[in-house]
Amino acid sequence: MSIQRETAALGNWSSRAYHRRWLLDQVSGLFDFFQYRAINPKGGFYDMDDAGRPLDAINPVRGIHSTARMVHCFSIGSLLGRPGSEDIVDHGMNYLWKHHRDATHGGYVWSLNNDGPVDATKQGYGHAFVLLAASSAKTIGHPLADGMLADATEILNTKFWEEKHGAIAEEFNQDWSPIDGGSYRGQNSNMHLTEALMAAFEATGDKAYLDKAESIADLVIRRSAGSVGWRVAEHFTANWALDKDYRGNEMFRPSGTTPGHWLEWARLILQLWSLGGKQHNWMPDAAKGLFSQSMSLGWDSDKGGFFYTLDWADVPAKRNKLWWPACEAAGAAHYLNEHMPSDFHEESYRKIWGTIGRCFIDHRNGGWHEELTEDLMPAHTIFPGKGDIYHALQACLIPLFPATGSLTKVIAEAGGNI
Repeated sequence: MSIQRETAALGNWSSRAYHRRWLLDQVSGLFDFFQYRAINPKGGFYDMDDAGRPLDAINPVRGIHSTARMVHCFSIGSLLGRPGSEDIVDHGMNYLWKHHRDATHGGYVWSLNNDGPVDATKQGYGHAFVLLAASSAKTIGHPLADGMLADATEILNTKFWEEKHGAIAEEFNQDWSPIDGGSYRGQNSNMHLTEALMAAFEATGDKAYLDKAESIADLVIRRSAGSVGWRVAEHFTANWALDKDYRGNEMFRPSGTTPGHWLEWARLILQLWSLGGKQHNWMPDAAKGLFSQSMSLGWDSDKGGFFYTLDWADVPAKRNKLWWPACEAAGAAHYLNEHMPSDFHEESYRKIWGTIGRCFIDHRNGGWHEELTEDLMPAHTIFPGKGDIYHALQACLIPLFPATGSLTKVIAEAGGNI
């Protein structure tokens, strides 16, 4: 019998005072690492190396998703009562509005440096995070939030949303002309839009956001993932036919399947189910299936951690271990344990946090290692340093609050109290 089973009488880890304090300590460590190092005085935020120094202190490229995620995370910090959080939110919101926003063509460009756009394309992935940032900033009353929320919503509705598919297109040139014929459709941008749409629904009460989130989930999860044994397909043609041969960007569009996204969807589906009044009976079974498959096929039972990608025969392809699938796994395990308690979900939760604590948390320099080798040693083949607080922060906070909505919603409902 496993140690986890022997201690089951003590209750789930997420209910234990020490575990909750430990998670809160990790939250404080993450805020400390990013809050006092990441601000670029010329706008936006630095990506940092392992020691917390800017990777490029002179003229770094600032991606829209990184800026928006900092706004989202420090909006959460403000709701928790973290001093100085509003300054980070204000810095990020101003950079999104005054620099990423394209005053000529509308929408938001993908990346900038001190001289202007580096990549001026309009990406669905980036616009999803603008919507999330605006929704989160609205919960703390930032003065730009309502205007940005309305602007991002209009762009998503008029430029990206494809009613015949019930999801968004992927990308456009700066002037909104198609890129390479506009033939690619991707689940990753739609998954993050689902997260943002739920946050926008919570912030505004406008059910149109929730309807779109449910539409995307039905397409990507119920119909697509459900047809291939609860594996989340990543890449599609313009008509949303599965493209198993697609080869793209290793960070945002890796080939094959990505178990980390199965885990991310497992949590998002249960959150969506809760927000929608638990009306869609397929959602709990989908979340359970996605999590079970990820642990069965994606988890390295010998060394720990999730393989980055699998091929379509379920064989590990890119065998390095990234921090964000482990983060999403921790959140998904908690959500499943709250809605469908089981020994498997609790044992998985402990196993995942064990690997995070031992291998991903950088106990020397602070922050988390974003990439490890197959043998769980720090590496930098895809991610050059520490540029992201978002996944780790949410993983630490999700188990501390009810599994019923976005962190901004549940923290506000709790009055900021843990």
